[in-house]
Amino acid sequence: MTRDVRRTERLPARAARRARRALTRGTPERETAVVVLKAALAATLSWLVSFGLIKATTPAFAPFAALLMVETTLYRSLLRSLRMLGAVLLGLALTTVLAILAGPGYAVFALAALAALLIGRWRRLGDQGNQVATAAFFAFSVFVSLNGAQAVVSQAAEIFAVVLIGAGIGVAVNLLLLPPLRLRGAAAAVASLAGGLRGLCEDMGGALREGRPDRDTAQRWGERTDELLSSVRQAREATGTARESTLYNPRRVFHSGTPHVRDHDRLVDALERAVHRAASIARSLTYSPQDDRDTGPAMMARCGDLLLTAAEAWRVLEEWEDTEVPGWDPPVEGFHTAVERADRSERELERHCRSGGGPPLDDPSLPYGVLLVESVRLLDELQSVDEVLAASAPSSR
Repeated sequence: MTRDVRRTERLPARAARRARRALTRGTPERETAVVVLKAALAATLSWLVSFGLIKATTPAFAPFAALLMVETTLYRSLLRSLRMLGAVLLGLALTTVLAILAGPGYAVFALAALAALLIGRWRRLGDQGNQVATAAFFAFSVFVSLNGAQAVVSQAAEIFAVVLIGAGIGVAVNLLLLPPLRLRGAAAAVASLAGGLRGLCEDMGGALREGRPDRDTAQRWGERTDELLSSVRQAREATGTARESTLYNPRRVFHSGTPHVRDHDRLVDALERAVHRAASIARSLTYSPQDDRDTGPAMMARCGDLLLTAAEAWRVLEEWEDTEVPGWDPPVEGFHTAVERADRSERELERHCRSGGGPPLDDPSLPYGVLLVESVRLLDELQSVDEVLAASAPSSR
């Protein structure tokens, strides 16, 4: 009984918390609430027009079409509306011709179903291919109660008109009422990827400062780089959605500080290259034999220092919270300061290697040459990110 009471008490609290988050800009609950309200508005307007104004006999097609247009970017709304209209037109034309020529019998329905499913696999229809069969089935259910070719053609035209109304209203609502701008997801993906790199560089740097890590540890680092490469793919999907959301979006006009999506792409490119650098370091330590000479630990420690300073730079990018309004506000100064610290670590590493007291760098059986090269290349990627942030800052536009 007590457990039930607690569960009942927690439910209102959770509902209240989510309601508050739905009123807070930038939260997932807010985005969900906006989509739900826009979908309800588009469906209601479509129903009012199709049923209340034109008195269509099949008004449900309008809100159905409107809903498909709302939960997407503007570009995808337009593309999906064209594909859906094409699919519906094909399904209606197929069913209309068969109903006029052979009547709405069972064998005709089977033939219409087979043909509609095959047509729906046409790649140009994209994710709307299944609407060919949907339109054919619904139209067929209406045609069974009609007599004469003229009635069938008239009803098919009405269905297409209703679908056109719903798609148009859905696109209009998506365009005029808080059109979706998915830049926050791209920034979050960049920050998440930077956080993964920060954690990996911290672990690698700390271990290298204590000496050469064992092979099992290096192998685990390699596995983590594989996971980070999966995160890179997710980040690219997020930047792709962000890029798509800016097409035809009027909010770009009202927010001149909004970033170019290519800035996100360039950040992801640099982060991906940094992951490959870390993967090379892990492989060099995994597959090379242990070196018993005492010339390596000092270089290992300096490489560890470089990785730790790189981790601090990634932390700046990880903790960056991008906002869609008022615009792009990258952590230019904080990241540049961290890169300068990493640059000093690199110079110390180079001085150590030039002093002649370091380990052999030209022996391919030992990890030191690869470790040095990839550590320096990792700093190059930090500098690439620094350049992207500096060039994309509002003051430099």
